[in-house]
Amino acid sequence: MKAGQLRHRVEILQRVKEKDKSGATVAVWRPLAKLWADVRHVSGSETMRNDVLTASVRASVRIRWRTGISADMRVKTENGIYVISAVIPDLRRREFLDLTCESLPDESGN
Repeated sequence: MKAGQLRHRVEILQRVKEKDKSGATVAVWRPLAKLWADVRHVSGSETMRNDVLTASVRASVRIRWRTGISADMRVKTENGIYVISAVIPDLRRREFLDLTCESLPDESGN
């Protein structure tokens, strides 16, 4: 995989459990890795939910081959945060992973 194809800086976020100030266990999103990626917006749609118009963007994020990335993680880009819905590995050459993603309705990351 050529480095020139990876033009976007992204962060992979994973959900971890931490104790808050009161001692309760809460789940928070923490950075796992900062990577170079090829981010492509594949499609978009708008829907009405509870009289509110919401937009959704589907994206494909290609990163170099690595282990430990799963569909319960998120990708943070300069355009927002995306939920990973599938991890598609290049099993033949082990050069890359394609992450099929969908944008969050709000970009708060929660």
